[in-house]
Amino acid sequence: MRVGGVLQGFLTLVIVIGVGFAIAHLKIAGATAQTVLARLAFFVASPALMLTVLAETDVRQIFSANLIASITSVAVSAVLYVLAARFIFRRNASDTVIGTFCSAYVNAGNLGLPMAVYALGSASWIVPMLLTQLILLQPLGLAILDLTTNSQNHGDRRWLRLISQPFRNPLMLGSLVGLLLSIFSIHLPRVLNDPLHMIGNMAVPGMLIAYGISLRLGPLPGRGEPKIQIGYIALLKLVVQPLVGFVMARYVLGLEPHAVLAVTVVAALPTAQNVFTHAVRYDRGVILARDSVFVTTVLSLVVLIVIAAVLAPS
Repeated sequence: MRVGGVLQGFLTLVIVIGVGFAIAHLKIAGATAQTVLARLAFFVASPALMLTVLAETDVRQIFSANLIASITSVAVSAVLYVLAARFIFRRNASDTVIGTFCSAYVNAGNLGLPMAVYALGSASWIVPMLLTQLILLQPLGLAILDLTTNSQNHGDRRWLRLISQPFRNPLMLGSLVGLLLSIFSIHLPRVLNDPLHMIGNMAVPGMLIAYGISLRLGPLPGRGEPKIQIGYIALLKLVVQPLVGFVMARYVLGLEPHAVLAVTVVAALPTAQNVFTHAVRYDRGVILARDSVFVTTVLSLVVLIVIAAVLAPS
């Protein structure tokens, strides 16, 4: 893994976020633009991105031992946050979901894809974590958000929404289609593939620009949520999750050195901008998500460089 690849991946993110901050400062875009960009990324661009990425990934790489390590690292961080939210921070169910996302939902799409290409040599290394989040963590969390933010759901309707939620989630639908295309080695005709790639390319800049706008318009990070809670989230995201991934990959699954490095790097990625998008979408834990993304993104640079220095095969 090249340390320069880590820096290049982060520099790309910082510049695009800076564009969002700048256009908000210059009053070119405001809160309405932030909401539109977030919704466009959630409902349109991100599903197209997931479809094309998964469709072009070897299914053997998708269902590898890395998937087990990814699931374990996410599960440990998520459980530790839920326990703290219940017994220490006293957060309600909706805020707990957002906090759990902040603690375990890695920036696999926005930072992970360029990081995998620049630093690990192939975008396929990020797919096991994408599957873990899109098929397990995200549907469960969004189902809870759907149920707790819609008071009109009762009885059978509530259970129906819970069961059908993954199949109504645009990100999940895009991922399932891409997975099926990969499994059956189906190649979309160019007349479909090219537009999907073009639309999917909007996802990353759309979410990053929306995040940059929020940094300019909202309270400064660190002034909206208790620092101890943000610190705990950062600890789970940047220390506990990659440590669990490393132990699973090296000592439990016995993966080869480059695979161990890949699992650890992916688990150490900061909180995804998707979490901020979900927070805006459901109007729950918006400041918690924004501050967590900001703090973990800044601190993860140091963590990733240390991991690269210690684990990179010679």
